[in-house]
Amino acid sequence: MKLSYSMKFAMGSYDTNLISSIKVSKKETEGGKEKNAVTGIFPRKLLCADFGSKVLEEIAYALLFERMKKSSFAGLNLRWNIRRFCTVATRRVLDEGDWLYSSEWWGTDSDGHTVLRSTSDKGNGVVSVLAYPSSRPNEIHWPETEKWLQQSYAQIHPGQEHNVRFRILGYQWRTLRFNDDTRQSTAKVMAAYQQSEPNSIFLMQQAHCLAVPYLKSMVSVGMTTIASCNYDFVDAVYGKKQMRILCIGHGGGSLPLFWLAKFKGDKCRRNMRKRPGAVIDVVEIDPLVISASIQAMGFPAFSVMSSSDAEKFVLNNCSNIYDMIFIDAYDGDDIFPRKLWDADSPFLQALNKRLHPEHGTVVVNLHADYEALSPNPSASYFYQQLLPMSMQVPKVCRAYKDVLVGNGNYGGGKEGSGGFVFTVSVPWVCNTSMVVCRGLGMNNRNYSRDSIASTVISKSLEVENILNLPFSCLEYIKRDFTLVD
Repeated sequence: MKLSYSMKFAMGSYDTNLISSIKVSKKETEGGKEKNAVTGIFPRKLLCADFGSKVLEEIAYALLFERMKKSSFAGLNLRWNIRRFCTVATRRVLDEGDWLYSSEWWGTDSDGHTVLRSTSDKGNGVVSVLAYPSSRPNEIHWPETEKWLQQSYAQIHPGQEHNVRFRILGYQWRTLRFNDDTRQSTAKVMAAYQQSEPNSIFLMQQAHCLAVPYLKSMVSVGMTTIASCNYDFVDAVYGKKQMRILCIGHGGGSLPLFWLAKFKGDKCRRNMRKRPGAVIDVVEIDPLVISASIQAMGFPAFSVMSSSDAEKFVLNNCSNIYDMIFIDAYDGDDIFPRKLWDADSPFLQALNKRLHPEHGTVVVNLHADYEALSPNPSASYFYQQLLPMSMQVPKVCRAYKDVLVGNGNYGGGKEGSGGFVFTVSVPWVCNTSMVVCRGLGMNNRNYSRDSIASTVISKSLEVENILNLPFSCLEYIKRDFTLVD
């Protein structure tokens, strides 16, 4: 027997917390014939108990769709992929990096223990990694992961799968800090060992788990934007073509590992080797940060990274054209270096030539920095804490827009289709994600906030499904969506 639900909504908001009641028509189908059709008005409390919070999330998407159809978006040819409400719908996988678990790693020194500590000579001060216990995944799931480790080992060493057994010791949060105050990044790691070598323990960072909200925001706005640019996003995910990605700022390595895990790749017919769906260049100025990510945060030691200044790397790298660029580069004093956002800097001028002229997309993590911490000595401490975002973010956005999309003339005189810049606020933390895009493939360059927002949002479900994301892109796109004029 299959139950399918069609829903009509009692109000126009898409916030699930505001849903008061929903009209539900339930049809039971058995042997190809409908029977016992029931229609009624269900209060929100009953829906939560009967259908679960997941259904309410699905309702939120549909409510948004209904609301947008009646708004100024109605004139656009929107391509929506609304999930069907039925008992056979795929449920989103558990998000082990949900903010619900932040209390496990957002602790003090006394809550965890230091596993690495050293002094940087690149301006990051004291670099340390602290470990905290993780409650997920539950121990009942460990045997399944141990089996997966054995199968993965067998792919690398054919014929030896029966000679090797792996055992998991547990999971931990590992937090990278600068000067004991700034939480630079957080990752979940798994500790395991081979039964034949119990004294040899290895760490594996859990690539699917993004713990810090601003990373989820960067992923959500970045991927939905480039998927809206007539870029064949699906082919890149499945290895039919290669996406070229540049990550400036490494930290614990969560973002590049996440992309490598999601871009599945494809086997080359000629030699049957797996061809990656994404080629990722990672630039980190501090060798100590790279070492810490490998030694204490489970980042793969065989990865090749560039220990270089971002400006020098972009200036000297004259051959690669990047589809996407992610920038998250802060030093030990939590400062975003001015040379990475000054419109007259060699960095932005060189970046302009390295970004794809048609669909090139840049995502920058922005938050308070030192230059704006004391705008007025007489201002209260609380007021000073609120000022940095409003003071610095517009300057950075304007510089990136002027250089990267200013007149539609990109990199060596190549004519683009018009570009735009927008920002969204990151939930739970004082960060802003800025997106610079060279165009959505529209002939009309007079983009409006509504047209850009609707186009990007319309791709959110597709991106979630293709990448099998454990979180909602819409949750991060819709927060204070602001088009930079």
